[in-house]
Amino acid sequence: MMRGNRPDPSPSRNPAPQDVPRAPARETLRRVIPYLWPEGQSWVKRRVVFALIALLLGKLISVSVPWFFKAAVDTLGGTAPSGLAAAVGLGAVGLTVAYGLARLLNTVFAELRDFVFVRVGQRALRLLALETFRHIHALSLRYHITRKTGGLSRIIERGVKGVDFLLRFLLFSIGPLILELVLVSTIFATYFGLSYMLTVVGVITAYIVFTFRVTEWRVQIRRRMNELDTEANQKAIDSLLNFETVKYFGAEKREAERYDRAMEGYEKFAIQTGQSLNFLNVGQTLLLTIGLVAVMVMAAMGVQAGTLTVGDFVMVNAYMIQITMPLNFLGSVYREIRQALVDMGEMFGLLGQPAEIVDQAGAPDLKVSGGEVVLDDVHFGYDPARPILKGVSVTVPAGHTLALVGPSGSGKSTIGRLLFRFYDVTGGALRIDGQDVRAVTQDSLHAAIGVVPQDTVLFNDTVLYNIAYGRPEASRAEIEAAAKAARIHDFIMSLPEGYETKVGERGLKLSGGEKQRVGIARTLLKNPPILLLDEATSALDTQTERDIQESLREMGQGRTVIMIAHRLSTVADADEIVVLEHGQIVERGRHEALLAKGGRYAAMWARQSAEVA
Repeated sequence: MMRGNRPDPSPSRNPAPQDVPRAPARETLRRVIPYLWPEGQSWVKRRVVFALIALLLGKLISVSVPWFFKAAVDTLGGTAPSGLAAAVGLGAVGLTVAYGLARLLNTVFAELRDFVFVRVGQRALRLLALETFRHIHALSLRYHITRKTGGLSRIIERGVKGVDFLLRFLLFSIGPLILELVLVSTIFATYFGLSYMLTVVGVITAYIVFTFRVTEWRVQIRRRMNELDTEANQKAIDSLLNFETVKYFGAEKREAERYDRAMEGYEKFAIQTGQSLNFLNVGQTLLLTIGLVAVMVMAAMGVQAGTLTVGDFVMVNAYMIQITMPLNFLGSVYREIRQALVDMGEMFGLLGQPAEIVDQAGAPDLKVSGGEVVLDDVHFGYDPARPILKGVSVTVPAGHTLALVGPSGSGKSTIGRLLFRFYDVTGGALRIDGQDVRAVTQDSLHAAIGVVPQDTVLFNDTVLYNIAYGRPEASRAEIEAAAKAARIHDFIMSLPEGYETKVGERGLKLSGGEKQRVGIARTLLKNPPILLLDEATSALDTQTERDIQESLREMGQGRTVIMIAHRLSTVADADEIVVLEHGQIVERGRHEALLAKGGRYAAMWARQSAEVA
C-alpha cells in the first residue's frame, strides 16, 4: 500500500506581508463561482455540465470494474455467475475483456473530463489575472510606495495558481473521491451487509480526522519553515547585491556566518517538517491497513461460511484498494487546498482594495486650448498630521516656463504629483485651462502632460520600444525624428543592433545621460502641451547636464513647462522662478530680479556658485 503523502516540495510560497488583506474562504469561493458559471457565456456552462457528466459516468464505470473482476474469478472457480455477470452472459474470457474495457473507459472519461474543462479553467485564470493586474495599476501611488512590487507580483502568481489548484483538486479530486466513497459504501451496505459499510465508514472517518489534525499541525511548522527560508533567502540576495561592499570591507566570513545563522533556524523546522510527514504517513498507513484487514477478514469468514464466493472476496479487496488509493494523498491535497484558499484570499483581498484616485461619474475629457496651469491656494499632506503644501498659489500662462526651487522637503515634487493627479489636493484647486484636474478623466489628463523624471526608468526591451512607448502607434520615421530632436539618434545608430538594441532591466545597459535622452525622446514623441521636468538633470555630470539641458530647452518651445530643479543654473532662463520653503512660497520672480533682491534665491545661487568654483 502506498504511503500517505508525497514529500513536501521545497518552500516556494513565501508568506505574504502581514498588511495584505485577505478575503474569507467563503467570500473567496463565492468570487470564483461566477468564472465557472458566467452569465451570458453558454459555451462555458455547456463545458462545465459536460465535464460533470463525464465525471459521473467515469465513477459509475469505476465502481463496476470490481464486479467484472469478481464474476471472472467466480466463473474460473466454477461458481455460476449471478447478477450483472449473468445478465451480460459472458464467459471468463469475455468478463476479463469487459474488466479491461471498463478500466479503459474509466480513464477515457477522466481524460475527456479534463479535456473539456481545461478551457474553462484557463479562461478563469486569465480573466482573474487580468482583473487583478488592471486593479493594481488603478491603485494610487500612495498604495504602491508602501508595497513591494515583488510582493504584489507574488500575490497575483500565488492567487492564480491557487485558483488552478482549487479547480482541479476540489472539483476533480475531492468531489470524485466523495462520490466514489458514497457509491462503494452503498454497494457494501446493499450487497454485503450494513456491518461492512459501517466498518469502511468508521475507518475512513478516523483516517480523515487524523489526517486533517496532523496536517494542521504540520502547516504551522511549515509556515515557520517558509518564513525562515524567506529570511535566509533575503539575506543571501542582499549580500550578493552588495557584493562590492562586502569585498571593500572584507566581510565575506561575516556574511557567511549571518547566512548560516538564518539557515540554522530553517534547518530545525525543515527537520520537524520531514519527521512530521513520516508520522503522518505511518498513521495513515496503519489506519488504512486496519480497515483493509478488518473488511477482508469479514469477507474471508463469509467465504468460509459459504455466504460469499471467492469472487466476492476479491471484489471486496478491489473496492478497498480503489477507495484507499486516492485517500493516500488526502493530507497533501488538504494542505494545498488550505494554502490555495489563503493565496486566493490575498488576491481577492487585493481586488477589494479601493482605488484612492477615481474619475467622477460622467467626467469629461480635459480640453487643452493653451495649457495654462493654475495652483489656487493648494493645500496637501501625505499624512493629515504633517501638511506639505500650505496654501500655494501660482499661475503659469500658456507657453511659459515656471521653475520651482527650494530645499528638499519643501514640496516641489509634490506639486508635480498633484498636477499628474497621483494624489488629490486636500484644499484649494489645481486647474488646467480653467478645468479642475479632479473633474476630468485621468486618461485625458495624463495624455496632456509629459514627464521627464530625475531618473528615467526604461523597460527591459529595445531602444525602439522604449521611445515608442510615448506613442505606440507612431511610425518609425516619427520615432527617429524624436530621437534626433533628443540628440540620441547618432548614438543609437552606433550601437551594434541600432534601434533593436536591448537596454537591459531598468535601462541599466545605458548611461544616465543616454537614459535621459531616451526619456526625452519618448516624451517628445508623446508631444504633450504641458511638460513637467522633475529634476531631470540633477543626477548627471556637469557636461552631460549641459547637453541635455539644451535638448530640454528645445523641447519646451511652444509648451507650458514646469521645472522642478535643484541646480539653479538650469532654471535661469525661466519666465518665473518660485522659491518654496516648508510648503510655502517665500520668493518669486525672474532670475535677475531675485538675485538683485538678495534674498533666499540669491543665497542659494551664491552657495551653488561657490561649490562649482
